[in-house]
Amino acid sequence: MDFQRYILIAAIAILSFMLLTEWVQFKEQKKAETSSATYRQQTVANTNDSLSDTNVSLPDATVTDNTSVGVDDLPTAQPIVQTEAVPTASTTSNVNVVRVTTDSLILDINTLGGDIIYSALPRHFAEIDTPDVPFTLLEQSNIRTYIAQSGLVGVNGIDTSKGRAQYTASAPSFTLADDKDELQVDLIFQAENGVEIIKRFGFHRGDYVVNVEYVINNTGQLDWTAGMFGQIKRDHTEDPSADSSGMGLAPYLGAAIHLKDQPYEKISFDDIAESDFKESIEGGWIAILQHYFVNAWIPDPTKTHTYSTAVSRDKSNIIRFTSPQLTVGPSETATMKSRFYTGPKDQYKLQDISEGLELTVDYGWLWWIAQPLFWLLTKLHSYLGNWGFAIIAVTVLVKGAFFQLNAKAYTSMANMRKVGPKLTELRERYADDRQKQSQEMMNLYKKEKINPLGGCLPILVQMPVFISLYWVLMESVELRHAPFILYIKDLSVMDPYFILPLIMGVSMFIQQRLNPPPPDPMQAKIMQWMPVMFTFFFLFFPAGLVLYWVVNNTLSIIQQYIITKRIENA
Repeated sequence: MDFQRYILIAAIAILSFMLLTEWVQFKEQKKAETSSATYRQQTVANTNDSLSDTNVSLPDATVTDNTSVGVDDLPTAQPIVQTEAVPTASTTSNVNVVRVTTDSLILDINTLGGDIIYSALPRHFAEIDTPDVPFTLLEQSNIRTYIAQSGLVGVNGIDTSKGRAQYTASAPSFTLADDKDELQVDLIFQAENGVEIIKRFGFHRGDYVVNVEYVINNTGQLDWTAGMFGQIKRDHTEDPSADSSGMGLAPYLGAAIHLKDQPYEKISFDDIAESDFKESIEGGWIAILQHYFVNAWIPDPTKTHTYSTAVSRDKSNIIRFTSPQLTVGPSETATMKSRFYTGPKDQYKLQDISEGLELTVDYGWLWWIAQPLFWLLTKLHSYLGNWGFAIIAVTVLVKGAFFQLNAKAYTSMANMRKVGPKLTELRERYADDRQKQSQEMMNLYKKEKINPLGGCLPILVQMPVFISLYWVLMESVELRHAPFILYIKDLSVMDPYFILPLIMGVSMFIQQRLNPPPPDPMQAKIMQWMPVMFTFFFLFFPAGLVLYWVVNNTLSIIQQYIITKRIENA
């Protein structure tokens, strides 16, 4: 009995610590979100105003310095390979930043180096009550450095220790027309010896993939040789899209890569700081993940690229690929291409882009259970049209799958409750002889055909499923800003009026009353406070997760009540 008491005390202490940690995290996060959202709203207004002028200046909240990549941030080139020729193009005037707007993306491209220094997602709001402010994913500001860079390095590379290539563009902004499905943006650089380089960005309606292509038109008399690189650079700032997750389970913020024998391998920022990673892989991809969103480079899948990590001179984290060099002879035209994804972690779209990219929706080591649950959740949503109702339906189906296991557990608890008076009598009779007391209690269990652990084992079997569903609800971008009913406008954030957590607490209290009381008075008092503590703990959970617990508890109460009454009447 003492052992059980110590376990309960330890559990209460751990829960209290986690509650305090959660509260601190919640307060700090909300403070950061408020200041960040206010700053970005002002940024969008300033940027839109600047685009009305033909000579666009660099938006203050998009970029703070005009050297997107430092000298020591450049990769080394891979060996030379040959390629076939492709067509070319041309443009005219010079600007600092090119603004590209489609139905899915708003990008700023710095003409110095052609780096993507800002990306926003019009279909995903920064806050649910500010639908005119898109969620910012990439930015180079006094808030955060998080940019996608690419260039040409090697024998005749135009991104060297002397600086980046300065491109020109035909206009300060480009917009995907309503009657068009594709948009092409060309940046031009006149290299030495009669070589013209076009950095071409391709966009498609409804798509978060940006096709990045270098077209090299060699009109000179000498061979031209270089290779393409692409990299993502991010500092150590907090994840702006992460909500309070609860129970110490926080979404992963860091880098990831597709390896030959490992389709999804995490490389944390701590790993990057400790040692440089370098490996040559055919195809593959690199990415930096955060809650709900991902940025990824997907280079030419037919070539072998060198993947590596580094720490920049400003202590930011870099993960990159470097493609083999190619040689373009006189009067020849050649191309190098890659793709860049900047958008939500939609696993069904990601798996169509590149093998293993859908694994950036990280469900942890229980992914093999979580994936079928997510599939079921999306199927139910396609019929019900509401993610809240889909969560309820999934909970009901999961509960039904474990109906028999739960029945055994609740039957065992009901039997324990029925013999409760006899157990109390034995404890009083043999209060001074613990050994005799335990012996008589075991005899009583045997006589009544009761397994003292019968109520625990079935629940332990179900725990992996419950944890997997927890991760599915927490990781799914589909639930971000998804409304339920009445006042709940966003299932991914906490209940603003705390109604669901209070219902959860009441349901937990009712469940506790149906269970047999602990034999030890101190344990009984501790258990009485458990619903109160969990209620406070769940105040900061996303509403979708609390909804799952409320439905699960309600179904458990119904099943447990029926079984208990049946046994008591018998």
